[in-house]
Amino acid sequence: CGSSREHAPWALDQFGFRAIIAPSFADIFFNNCFKNGLLPIVLPEATVDALFNETLAFPGFTLTIDLERQVIVRPQGEEIAFEVQAFRKFCLLNGFDDIGLTLRQADTIRSFEARRLAQKPWLARSMVG
Repeated sequence: CGSSREHAPWALDQFGFRAIIAPSFADIFFNNCFKNGLLPIVLPEATVDALFNETLAFPGFTLTIDLERQVIVRPQGEEIAFEVQAFRKFCLLNGFDDIGLTLRQADTIRSFEARRLAQKPWLARSMVG
C-alpha cells in the first residue's frame, strides 16, 4: 500500500485519516506517513480482510486506535496489538515533526553555534554583510 509521492499522506491527512491499516506499505510511503503525522499500522492480511469485511457488514463501523497501548479496539472490545517504533510513537503522541524535534534542541544549537563562533571567528565572515 502506498505511493512514493509525499502528496499521498498529505491527501489522506487532509481527508481526516489519522491512521491507515494494511498488510504492508511501500517504504517511502510508510516513512512519509510518520513525517506527516499519520500512523501506518501493519497487520496480517487475514486480519485486515476481516476488518474490511466488518466495515462492509456494519454501517457506521468504527475502530479505536490506542497508540499509547499499541492496540486497535474493535466495537465489541476485542483488542488487536500492533507494533510501532518507540521513537515514532513518541513523535506521534507529542505532535513532533522533523522541525519540531529540532526546535526542542534550540538552546543546545544556539550554545553550539556560540562556541563554534568563539573558536572559529573566521566563520562569521559569511554571516556578516
